[in-house]
Amino acid sequence: MDIIVLNSEMIAVLIILALTIFLFVAEVVRVDLAAIFIMVLVGVVSYIPGYGSLADINHLFDGFASNAVISIIAVMIIGAGLDKTGLMSTVAATILKYGGSTEKRIIPIVSSVVGFISSFMQNVGAAALFLPVVSRISARTELPLSRLLMPMGFCAILGGTMTMVGSSPLILLNDLITTANADLPEGAKMEAFSLFSVTPIGVALLITGVLYFVIFGRWVLPNIQNRDAAAGQSMADYVKHLYGLKADIVEVVIPEGNILLGQTMGDMMDAHHCYIIGSYYNGQRNVAPPVDTVITPPCRLAILGRKKVIREMANDYGLEVLPKLDIFNEDYAATKGGVAELVIPPGSSIIGKSSQEIRLRKTYGVNLLAIHRGENTLSHVETEDHAATRIGHEEFFAGDTLVIHTQWEALTRLTKDRDFVVVTSDFPQEELRPHKVGWAMVFFAVALGLILFSDIRLSLCLLVGAVGMIGSRVLSIDEAYESVGWNTVFLLASLIPLGQAVQNTGTAAWIAQEILQLLDGWPIWSLQVGVAVLATIFTLVMSNVGATVLLVPLAVSIAVAAGGDPAIFALTVAISTSNSFLIPTHQVNALIMGPAGYRVMDFVKTGGLMTVLFLVVSMVVMNLIF
Repeated sequence: MDIIVLNSEMIAVLIILALTIFLFVAEVVRVDLAAIFIMVLVGVVSYIPGYGSLADINHLFDGFASNAVISIIAVMIIGAGLDKTGLMSTVAATILKYGGSTEKRIIPIVSSVVGFISSFMQNVGAAALFLPVVSRISARTELPLSRLLMPMGFCAILGGTMTMVGSSPLILLNDLITTANADLPEGAKMEAFSLFSVTPIGVALLITGVLYFVIFGRWVLPNIQNRDAAAGQSMADYVKHLYGLKADIVEVVIPEGNILLGQTMGDMMDAHHCYIIGSYYNGQRNVAPPVDTVITPPCRLAILGRKKVIREMANDYGLEVLPKLDIFNEDYAATKGGVAELVIPPGSSIIGKSSQEIRLRKTYGVNLLAIHRGENTLSHVETEDHAATRIGHEEFFAGDTLVIHTQWEALTRLTKDRDFVVVTSDFPQEELRPHKVGWAMVFFAVALGLILFSDIRLSLCLLVGAVGMIGSRVLSIDEAYESVGWNTVFLLASLIPLGQAVQNTGTAAWIAQEILQLLDGWPIWSLQVGVAVLATIFTLVMSNVGATVLLVPLAVSIAVAAGGDPAIFALTVAISTSNSFLIPTHQVNALIMGPAGYRVMDFVKTGGLMTVLFLVVSMVVMNLIF
C-alpha cells in the first residue's frame, strides 16, 4: 500500500476541521450558521491556486439536493401530514395510557418503539415521524421536550443497527464486500450478511440505550424548559396567577341511579361553585356542554374547580373522583385546548346579554370561566377578594374581558367573529383534518412500501408520499413548507462539502494511515477496537456512507494482514459508523436539536458515555456471535 504524504491541501482541510469543531463546541454562533460559514470557507479556499481539490465549485451546493437532505425534507412533510389528521395525538394518547406520565415509563416505551421502527426504515425517518408524538407527550405531561427527544433520537440511531436495511452503511456493506472479494484469495473471500445477521448486535445496543437513559437519564439529560408553550398550557397556574382562581380539572364518575339524575349542569355549577367543562354519556363526549343539559347517570363529567371542593361534593353525592383524567385526557391536553381571553368590543351584538341568553357554550363551543371588568374578576369560584358569582346570568358590557377554556379549533373560529376580539395570540391556530386520515395512511404506506420492496432511491420514495399528501389535501403546500425544519436542512447540507473535502483531498486516508501505523503489531482484538474507534471518529466529521466506503477496504486489508476475519472487520466499520452521539452532525441529532433547544455541549455530555457503551457492547456481542 502506497504511503500517503501530508500536503498543503490536507493541512488546510485539517485547519477547517479544527475550526468546525471549535465553532460547534464554543457555540460562538448558532450551529447551522457555523455550518454555512464552513461551507462558504471551503468554497473560497478552493479558488486559491493549489487548493482546487477541496471542492468542485460547480457542485459546492449539491448537498441541498443530496439524497439525505431531500429525504429529511420529505419525511418531515409526511410526519406533518400524519400529525394534521390527529393520528399522532392518538398515538401519544395510547403511549400515555400505558406509560403513564413519568419520565422513567415514557422513555422506554417511546425509545423501544422508535428503535424497532428504525430497524426497517431509515432512522431519521423514524425519528421525524415520532417528533410530533413526543412533542404532544411533552405538552401533556409537562415534561421538558429536552428530556424526551434525545433518548428517542439516540435509540432511533441504535435501532438502525438491528437489520441490514436499518442504516445506509449496513445497506452498502454487502456491495463493498463483493467488491473487496475480487482482490482476496479464494480461501479468504467473505460471505454476504443476511437480513438479520446483525440483529443480536442491534438488539443489545438498543437495550443498552434504553437502560442508559432509564438509569442515568436524571443526570445526563439536559433540562431545557419548553420554549414554545402555548397560552393556557398550564391552565391551573395561568388562572391562579392572573385571576386568583385556584382550579384543577378533575374527572368525576356519576354512577347509575345517582341522586343527581334530572338536575341540570347549570344547577350543579351554581350550587357548588365549579365549572362543568365536559360531559361523557352513552359513548359521546362534549367538551362544552350547554348549562341546561340534564345529568343522566351513568355518565362522567370533567369539572374545573378547587379539588378540595370537588371532593367534598363527590362525597355528598356518592361520586367517584378519578386520580387523573381518563376519557377526557386527550380533550384537555394542552396541544388541543387551554385558557384564552376575549374582549367584547363596542358594537358587539352580545352587549347587554348573558352567556345563558346567547347559549355561549352551544353557539361558540367555549366554557366561560371568569369575566374581568375593570378591577374586578367575576367567577363561579370564590377567591380571597371576591365572592362567587353566577356569571352565567351576568350581562356583558363593552370592554369586558372573558376568560374562557376552549379547544384551539373553536378559538380559531372566534378570530373571525366580529362580536369578539381574541386577545390570546400564542396558540396553535391549526385545523385538524381527521377525515383525511385515510389518504394520509395510504401515502405513508406507499412510501414505506417503496422503501422496503423496491430499489427506488430513498428520497424519491419519500417524496412520493409527501407529494401524495399535498395532492390529496392532507396538507396545503404552505403547511408543507412550514413543516420543514430549515435550520436542520441547512446544517446538514452545509456540512456535506466539508466531508467531501476530507475524502477528496486524501485527508481521511492520511488520518487512517497514521492511526493504523500506531496500531501495527497489536493483537487482533485491539486492531478491531482501533478500527471501531476510527470509524466512530470519521462518522462525526463526514457522512457515515463516506466513512464506510473509505474504511471497509482498509479494515479488510488490516484483517487479512493480521490473520483476522475480514468480514468481521468490515462489519465493525458498518456498525461503528452509527456510533454518532457526540456532536449533532448525524441527521437524527440535527433533526432533534432545534425543537428541543439543545446545545452542542448537551450532546457531548449525554453522548460521551453513550459512545463508550456503544463501543464496548458492539465489540463484545460481535465477537460472541461471530
